[in-house]
Amino acid sequence: MEDKLKIAVFIDFDNIEIGVKSTLQREFDVAAVLDALKERGEIVTKIAYANWGRQESSTRQLAEHAVQMVQRDPSPRGDKNGADINLALDALEMAFTHDHINAFAIVSGDSDFIALVNKLKQYNKIIFVVGGRAFTSTILQKNCHEFVSYESLLDEPQRPPRTQREQHQPAHSGPPPSQAHRGPNRRPAPLDLALAMPLVERALQVLERREVRPQLGLLKSTMLQLDSTFNEKAYGSGSFSDFVEKLKRNNMVNVTGGEGRYMISRKDSDAQPEKAAAKPEEAIPILRDVLESHRLEMDEGCTDDTLVEWVKAEQPNFDWKRYGFQEFSEFLNFAQDKALVRVEPHEEKLLVRLGPEFHPPAVPEPEPMAALEEQPEEDEPQPVVAGQPTARSPKPKKSPRKKAEGEAPARTSRPRRTTTRKKPAE
Repeated sequence: MEDKLKIAVFIDFDNIEIGVKSTLQREFDVAAVLDALKERGEIVTKIAYANWGRQESSTRQLAEHAVQMVQRDPSPRGDKNGADINLALDALEMAFTHDHINAFAIVSGDSDFIALVNKLKQYNKIIFVVGGRAFTSTILQKNCHEFVSYESLLDEPQRPPRTQREQHQPAHSGPPPSQAHRGPNRRPAPLDLALAMPLVERALQVLERREVRPQLGLLKSTMLQLDSTFNEKAYGSGSFSDFVEKLKRNNMVNVTGGEGRYMISRKDSDAQPEKAAAKPEEAIPILRDVLESHRLEMDEGCTDDTLVEWVKAEQPNFDWKRYGFQEFSEFLNFAQDKALVRVEPHEEKLLVRLGPEFHPPAVPEPEPMAALEEQPEEDEPQPVVAGQPTARSPKPKKSPRKKAEGEAPARTSRPRRTTTRKKPAE
């Protein structure tokens, strides 16, 4: 990446606001997003798209941060892609007309922006995608230069105001079941460091093949090139140097130097981890079995809380964190991209339905026999009636006119000679 980035920020506000509210039970904080992007470069423009008539409570916050708000007028047909098209057109126009802008940040979780991301990359632009791991398409996460998860920006827990009912609630009562696995007032539990080791090992191997010294900044940029979804905060580290320190303390890598001039190298080949980290794809069959056993109950869909209870009842040893998911909602988002489920926001929760895998497209019905037997008209022989032409029969040629009895033969026309009489001699 270039040392000095000029970043243009494009916010699909409706998408990011619904995603944050339904998965984290929080209000979208644009300040946290802008602060994270300022660490990566200079922000030169900020544009947000939404139907602002429904977002009046958020307009003041955006105005305080000098975010230009573009009105998205819903079409009579309720077209949901109106903001997507406007955002894509404006981003491409800016890429064509402002050469000094070399980075774009797409704040959205919509997979429809994959085409825009790929096109901007073709024009040599650095692409950041900001969104939640639980609602941002995994395809979009892996096709940008760096994915900034919204969960990693939540340094301080948000404490909602206590209602009258909460004030009279007993002190020993725990969180409601719907929030037990989600934890809206805390950051997700950090992942095991062993899950990051395959990526660390691969990045160190790449640097060794390039014959370059594996310094701290170079190691992180290489890891992001290999996996744009990497974020050290997912492993409970406040910075990448803290992440490397944790690897060193757990005897996973060799670290020399200090004070920002770390040199990292791999451990000896004999020192291998006891057990390889599980891959995310290996968790899909477990969820598929649970969905299959509750297929009838899933006709109308169920909440993610109910599905968690089914999974824990049938697979008590299953832990989605072993497969690299901090929250169950992240696992559902991954399963949605695998066509196993469909996830929809519903009253600050997630409604889960069976995906296309359980509802494959119907096989086209064979054509009825009557339609097969019916032939076009030109293929069917038609009766011929003397003296009457048929619809498809060629026009008969005109026969020469017959001579009637006693009729004199027709005179052939010859050129008429004009003669001039001579005047008699006087």
